[in-house]
Amino acid sequence: MHAHTHTHIHTLNQSQTQTLCVAVNMGLVMGTFSMQSNKQDRTYRKDASTYAHYLFNTFDSAHSGSIKFEDFIMALSTLLRGSVREKLTWTFNLYDINRDGYINKEEMTDIVRAIYDMMGKYTYPALKTDTPKQHVDAFFQKMDKNRDGVVTLDEFILSCQEDENIMRSLQLFKNVI
Repeated sequence: MHAHTHTHIHTLNQSQTQTLCVAVNMGLVMGTFSMQSNKQDRTYRKDASTYAHYLFNTFDSAHSGSIKFEDFIMALSTLLRGSVREKLTWTFNLYDINRDGYINKEEMTDIVRAIYDMMGKYTYPALKTDTPKQHVDAFFQKMDKNRDGVVTLDEFILSCQEDENIMRSLQLFKNVI
């Protein structure tokens, strides 16, 4: 008697990808998002839905509206075991929302706001409303080498490789598995 093996492709929908935010929070390029909890109020909003949407779109490289299991594993493999260039390219694709090959200030602002929403409003010290804009401005000051208002993949990779904090952040996933 032979046992039949069925290959079943599992897919994740957008609501399920919210759980990925914990495993793959690639806010590493913004580097300075280390916050201490407010000792007086330990209630956090943690609205990860917008960030999960952007994360989902990066995993969904075929733009099919679902993530096949092998796509998920390939992305995790890149993040865990890929070269520096592969990891940075994956991260660039997360920030390049419209997939035109450039990161503009609007895209970066959307991502930064989503990260702040995910972190919650109850942080210490409290975040000011103009903090996302300040981070975007700092990002472009560092990354936009030719000052044309957009960041290319090459500018992104070069700038990240020049930043010790970012390079250290890339190593965080190195020994996970």
